[in-house]
Amino acid sequence: MESALYVVATPIGNLGDMVPRAVEILQGVDVIAAEDTRHSARLLDHFHISTPMVAYHDHTDEGRTRNMVERIAAGESVALISDAGTPLVSDPGYRLVRLAREAGVKVIPVPGACAMVAALSASGLPSDRFTFEGFLPAKSGQRQNTLKPLAKEPRTMVFYEAPHRIEACLADMAEIFGLDREAVLARELTKTFETIVSAPLSELQTFVASDANQRKGEIVVLVRGHAGPTKDAGLDPEAERIMSVLLKELPTKQAASIAAELTGLKKKALYQWALDQQD
Repeated sequence: MESALYVVATPIGNLGDMVPRAVEILQGVDVIAAEDTRHSARLLDHFHISTPMVAYHDHTDEGRTRNMVERIAAGESVALISDAGTPLVSDPGYRLVRLAREAGVKVIPVPGACAMVAALSASGLPSDRFTFEGFLPAKSGQRQNTLKPLAKEPRTMVFYEAPHRIEACLADMAEIFGLDREAVLARELTKTFETIVSAPLSELQTFVASDANQRKGEIVVLVRGHAGPTKDAGLDPEAERIMSVLLKELPTKQAASIAAELTGLKKKALYQWALDQQD
């Protein structure tokens, strides 16, 4: 086994997605740096891998990180794995890989499963250009502040989300991106209850709220990029004046609702106009 740091992808659910090269690497290295050794023990047992493990996660101290790099520099081989998927993609490993490269240690990727790529490939959303945003902040205010700069992002956006926050997350996305923005909920990919649903954000909210099962497991949310201005995107001057006044005192959704009663225009059109002003 060549002395190097091997960044090894592992299955995100279906063990059949473990690539043969990954098994060979994990069997052959001197040590495996695992995000959670207890969790990874089940994977190693399944593939009859007896290589010793050490814990490596976001809170691993600098000393242990340097020790692993020193071991590789001395001729050993180390494999880095996370609980599932490709390490460093919203998983630990950046500091170790960075330090290894700075020390002149060879870093070898062993590609395989990745929830982000799997979801994107099956979403039906444009995949030629996309942006991966990882996990959003847990609190609504911080989450909305993170989403606002993305309101005009033209590329497909990919997010990870925890099941207990998915309802609140979709609500904030609808608030910032608009109720009609196309999105995809990809849940429990490669597992028994895999679900991939495409719908406007408003409909995805209803879908998740009406089925408790959709608030369980690992979740990827994909949102279509902003399409840019359309010919009929503007409002008449009086409607714009009313919306501008209301927005000074009220949340966007409430302002659009009141303006719809006053002008006779559709609430969705008024709501979208308000979002378009948030550059």
